[in-house]
Amino acid sequence: MGRRKELSDLRALLRTSRLLTLTGAGGVGKTRLALEFAKGLHRRHARVDVVELDSLHDSAPLALSVATALGVGERAGRSGTDALVRAIDGTSRLLILDNCEHLAEPCAQLAATLLSGCPRLRILATSREALRVPGETVFRVEELSLPPTGTEDDPATLLRFDAVRLFVERATSRAPGFTLQPGNGATVAEICRRLDGLTLAVELAARRVGTLPLGDILDGLDDRLFQLSLLTDGSRTGPRRHDGLTAAIDWSHRLLEPAEQAVFRRLAVLVGGFDTAAAQAVCTGDGVAPRHILRILCALEAKSLIVRLPGDAHPARFRQLSAVRACAMEHLVASGELDAVRGRALEWLNGLAERTGGEVFADQAGGLLTAERDNLAAALADTGCRDGALRDRLALELARVHYQQEQPSAARPLLDGLLRDPSEPVLGGAVAALATRVACQQADPAGALRLGEQAVRQERTRDHPAGLANALDARAAARLCRGEFPAAVADLRECLRVVSTLGRPQDTAWCTHHLAWALLQAGEEAEADVLMARCLPVLRSQAHWSRTAAALHTAGAIRLSLGRLDSAEALFDEVLRIVPEASFHALYPIEGLALVAAESGDMRRALRLYEASAQARSRLDTEPEDPWRRRVELTAARARTRLSSTARDAAVSSGRQLRGDRLVAYALRTGSGDRRAATDATAVAVDQSPLTAREFRVAELVAEGLTNRRIAECLGLSERTVATHLDKVRDKLGLRSRTRIALWTAARTRSRS
Repeated sequence: MGRRKELSDLRALLRTSRLLTLTGAGGVGKTRLALEFAKGLHRRHARVDVVELDSLHDSAPLALSVATALGVGERAGRSGTDALVRAIDGTSRLLILDNCEHLAEPCAQLAATLLSGCPRLRILATSREALRVPGETVFRVEELSLPPTGTEDDPATLLRFDAVRLFVERATSRAPGFTLQPGNGATVAEICRRLDGLTLAVELAARRVGTLPLGDILDGLDDRLFQLSLLTDGSRTGPRRHDGLTAAIDWSHRLLEPAEQAVFRRLAVLVGGFDTAAAQAVCTGDGVAPRHILRILCALEAKSLIVRLPGDAHPARFRQLSAVRACAMEHLVASGELDAVRGRALEWLNGLAERTGGEVFADQAGGLLTAERDNLAAALADTGCRDGALRDRLALELARVHYQQEQPSAARPLLDGLLRDPSEPVLGGAVAALATRVACQQADPAGALRLGEQAVRQERTRDHPAGLANALDARAAARLCRGEFPAAVADLRECLRVVSTLGRPQDTAWCTHHLAWALLQAGEEAEADVLMARCLPVLRSQAHWSRTAAALHTAGAIRLSLGRLDSAEALFDEVLRIVPEASFHALYPIEGLALVAAESGDMRRALRLYEASAQARSRLDTEPEDPWRRRVELTAARARTRLSSTARDAAVSSGRQLRGDRLVAYALRTGSGDRRAATDATAVAVDQSPLTAREFRVAELVAEGLTNRRIAECLGLSERTVATHLDKVRDKLGLRSRTRIALWTAARTRSRS
């Protein structure tokens, strides 16, 4: 089912590699893919032989077993490997060695011997880990393609994804009347997603159709014991290791060393994934030393029992597929370690929370716990935790993550529960302050102000300047939501006085930026501009890219209100160069550039940018703050009235087709779709250089004296990615030293402001 691209890739690889090993998790479909691949090879190879190795054990003579399977008999003085080499000799032949993982070393030795003695032999192996033979090409068999979350309940759309197609085919074979249709498609898609597109898991679940309603199958995946039952009872004619997915995973488990087995089962509590530090905190002890964790993680990944998450996150993150995790949890329960391992997970999460506890504005700064959302939720769901203070602290952290990810409906119940139990003095007004911001997200200005008042009141009763500053900032946000701009300015002036006593330049700069934004809303653009000139250099050099982008946006909006259009455009351009293209943060500078275009009289460009942004906001399901939204919408309405119907329709149509790289290129005037020359020095510099926008931003930060680590923190990248960008900058410019790169960049950005 599917796998067309994989089959094509395998055909290309086998032309250049004599040993091709298919790796992947148990049940992912390695054997089936190998057999399907072999079907089309008979014309090219004189013979294709398949040798199934799952029934062999460690002490069995592998060469003799393979010879028997190939019908190669012993001759005088020759047996085993010698007999195989003699029999195969110079014939064109493909040998498929299926299921090598439990005999990895002897399979590697046999493959090396056969390939050296048989020049026209090719070997295709399937294994949960590579054989590690010189010249081996490793091809990882991934899970079946899955519909993304939120895909519409349309059968034609869903059937484009291999996991859904496989489920429907197998379900139809068990229940002939079953069809995919509006009403059940979303449930089928969610079942496939919950099973991670693992081939055998999807098949086993589909076989329950006709016996169980789809809703019951989906609900059953939440119950570990039911899931284990659901994923058993495989084919009677298939390999015994595939009697069910549980058997397939247990097969891999039995091949692990004792320390690897311990780490494998303990990782089951980390449902949201993990990095090496998390695995060390949760899995060490009782025979597993911290220094061995990285080696064991590499071994588990090599054996396809954990998978590395895509992307260039640093440090790398891994996870167990859900069906694998269910089996690992079964082993963890049987070992009697469950409570102890869950306790270590709680301690680890609490340690991360304590490391971020010194933040003044923690609600607005993505911290170490951002990546641990699902692990936090799992820890809170554990009824075995008796420490009420710890649970409250983790509940606040989880609510904070939901708020930062624009999920107020998930954050609100957690905060409501904490607000009903105000007995925990350590949290102070932090709960009410976060609840204030969440209420603003939910467009509840009355509730936001009430909660903001509560937060400030609680913080004034204790000597904790950072907590008071956070509460004042939250109440100011509530007042901005209500349009009470002078009151918001008053709160933020007090907040700035408090923060300034803490000796923390970045927090002072962040609060200054908030005050400037409130002054802009209050019509005090001149003072706001002075404040931004004070805080922007600090945020540029020290803050995470998201804070820098927000401050640059504020500075651009202020310059726009002051009528300094070229400067405003340069600032919005700078925002667009540092934010990820797929992030909603990229939409603010695009809207800012639409406002600049309108004020400059270019209504076509203004309307194109507005429509492109509106389409992107619809796709991402995100809206800007009300004052900004009203200004952008009024400008778009003005652009429509100034254009003829033909010009208006053309601008709307072309704007709605702009997305991704084309939209960024148009917005920055670096694409061919905009005939007007760029007016700001930064855009001109990029146009006249071979650097991409991201490479140019790295060069700018080098010019500011930042190390690779600080650049990585500012841009939200790994140090390795920053080093790669910097290498490309050096190659394209022919400049090897950081000093010369800094001089080159400075020469092109002198007139930015």
